[in-house]
Amino acid sequence: MTSLCRNLVALLFFVLPPMHSHFFTNAASASPPITHPQIIHMTDMGSDRQDDYDSEEEYDTTKAPPRVVKVPKMHQKPQLCKYDACSENQVPCATLFEQTGCLCPGMSGANVPPHPPRIRALVPVSEGSDRGKIQVQWCAPSSVVSEYRIVIEGRDGEVPKFGDASRRGLVRSLEVGTKVCVVAVNNAGSSDPSEFSCKRYEFHESSDHTLMAWIIGGGVTLLLLVVIAALICVKYKKFRKGKRDSTDGLTKAASMTHGGGHKRTQNNN
Repeated sequence: MTSLCRNLVALLFFVLPPMHSHFFTNAASASPPITHPQIIHMTDMGSDRQDDYDSEEEYDTTKAPPRVVKVPKMHQKPQLCKYDACSENQVPCATLFEQTGCLCPGMSGANVPPHPPRIRALVPVSEGSDRGKIQVQWCAPSSVVSEYRIVIEGRDGEVPKFGDASRRGLVRSLEVGTKVCVVAVNNAGSSDPSEFSCKRYEFHESSDHTLMAWIIGGGVTLLLLVVIAALICVKYKKFRKGKRDSTDGLTKAASMTHGGGHKRTQNNN
């Protein structure tokens, strides 16, 4: 009995190791392979770079697909458009944006009444065919504008109109203290007058007028000096003549007196 048990143990010792290894081999082959996804960093460099990756490496279809992480491309800081709201007949800022991609100032739409423009100056015209008129200068608002109007205090029936690209306009001569306002207009309405869209006319003499005034004043002063000097000379001559006449009279009187006394002396002798 003891020998039979030993034989059974020996038989199990030779049979069980091959079965154990075969079991674990089948279990290992049934489990899927452990793979790590490949990460590829890409930028906005076009499709040529992706083709290079495809040509350089052929991916194994049994592996997990690579995870693509798109890195945003760094852009330069946008620049403001070279647009001056006070310059006349310039390229619209919207056109500059389409051409260069620059940034325009914020503007209200055509369906909203425009903001009031800013009046710059009221300059009298001193030369040319427009001499005597007043040039009104203004800056455009940050709004869509179809035309500009100049409203003058005390002239209700006269409202000069100018195009949307205009930044100046001529009006008839103004009295000092007259209020002038520039109004922006579009399809939605017109701007309201404000403290910076209106200005009172104050006449300031130009340098030419000042120079002419100095010349005239100097000429008048010189003429007065000449007249005063002439009067002084005349009075002085009269004074000299009167003094000379007085001296001559005294001399004649003295000589006559001396001659009479001499004759009396001779008669007495």
